[in-house]
Amino acid sequence: MPFYSAKDMKKTTDADIPYTDIKAAAGEFMKVGIVTKRENEGGSLHSHSDEEQWSYILDGKMHYILGDEERILEPGDLVHIPRFVKHRSRPVGGPVTFLTVKSPVHAGGLRDDMTRIGGEEAAEAERRYEEMVKNEG
Repeated sequence: MPFYSAKDMKKTTDADIPYTDIKAAAGEFMKVGIVTKRENEGGSLHSHSDEEQWSYILDGKMHYILGDEERILEPGDLVHIPRFVKHRSRPVGGPVTFLTVKSPVHAGGLRDDMTRIGGEEAAEAERRYEEMVKNEG
């Protein structure tokens, strides 16, 4: 049905990201998730070749790397992640909860179309996070 209550949605945890709780639903063209990440935990640098994404911070702070830019997002901040743009996020100072919307639906999961970025680029993303968090505190 088209009505959902976040408190009643089933919470899932992906084995690949056990520090993240996801409540998700999929429609015909878009999928949505309410995602909570534990402090200092997050996925690796990655991109999506066939998904556009929006994320809206509901609670907590999140360090976000999007292409060559980075910043600390707070409740009320919204970020647009175009296809092919490398990105990565980590909670800062406690857990973070955000609403994310992606299109197209694919199989309906929030991690359907994902290409991990490794090597020096991923290591640099981690260094940028550590430096920003150090300066934040």
